[in-house]
Amino acid sequence: MNASQRALLRLHLTPGLGRTALFKLYRRFGNFTDPLHAPPQHWREAGLTKNLYNKILAENNQKFLQICHKIESLKVRLISFWDDDYPSLLREIHDPPALLYLRGKLPTNDCFAIVGSRRATNAGLALTRELATTLARHNICIVSGLARGVDSAAHRGALDGNGSTIAVLGCGIDQIYPPENSKLFHEIQHSNAIITEYPPETPPLAGHFPGRNRIISGLCRGVLIVEAAEKSGSLITGDFALEQGRELFAIPGALQNPNSRGTNRLLKEGAQLVTEAEDILQLLWPNQPSKQEQGQCNVFTEQLDEPTLKVFSLLGHEPRHSDEIARECGLTPMELSAILLDLELRGGIQTLPGNHYIRGKL
Repeated sequence: MNASQRALLRLHLTPGLGRTALFKLYRRFGNFTDPLHAPPQHWREAGLTKNLYNKILAENNQKFLQICHKIESLKVRLISFWDDDYPSLLREIHDPPALLYLRGKLPTNDCFAIVGSRRATNAGLALTRELATTLARHNICIVSGLARGVDSAAHRGALDGNGSTIAVLGCGIDQIYPPENSKLFHEIQHSNAIITEYPPETPPLAGHFPGRNRIISGLCRGVLIVEAAEKSGSLITGDFALEQGRELFAIPGALQNPNSRGTNRLLKEGAQLVTEAEDILQLLWPNQPSKQEQGQCNVFTEQLDEPTLKVFSLLGHEPRHSDEIARECGLTPMELSAILLDLELRGGIQTLPGNHYIRGKL
């Protein structure tokens, strides 16, 4: 940790000094080292009390040194709201974390959350894993809370698809909860990301999980809820998703199943119905190829000359007229016609009625 991070950590470990106070201090001082040496009246100017000022841990405080050692030994990174690599979507919510603790590496691809019952049915768990695998194969990062049931199946499905996943904790970064997810925790940390806003040694208290849920939805473009009872904690994540302007999805379930009452109610209230991954992809990522399709496309494009590649790159899953393609490529109708015929024979594009063209399936 550098000096700025150590200063931020000291403030973050100060009893009673939460994220709102950290934002106030940054607005007043523009950094986190100056507040540690400023007189109490400057804290009052920031809207904070002298009492908080007096609680700041000293550099040689045993607890502070213990936490520093743990952060260094576990290779934990500190990412503040003001850092360039802070997740961009999370930065937009109205109550973003001021500080994140990270183990692993944050993926840079788009994120989608899957949450649900800790006591899901076998069918619900199997469907969750299948959906997560398919989305991961389309280069979508799966975000969940590492809880029992649906959360664990979502993370496992992302790993099955050789994709990326983020586990958001409701406890310290050094805590594995539930304990039976130790293997999954370490698998995720190895190639993906474990994050939390809570300092090391923070236990998994019930009051922490709503805050964790706002981070889960805040990281993502959409949230899918699988099997949630009427008062399920997963519905809190759904509420945050709507509040944050995210798309909310739910899987329908049998009327007799108590775990379906929450999701069925969400569907009645306007949540997007999901029975397969395509329902999510079509709404949020309609032109997103799978990794396999992208690999095939890369092999295909390597064989094309420059004019042909230019035409091919203009085509996607939405039909485009030949006149429009010709204008953008600067080709004569005869030149374009020859290229389009060549691409069609190779399987790269499909011809539609009215001189319209789309990408082929290669």
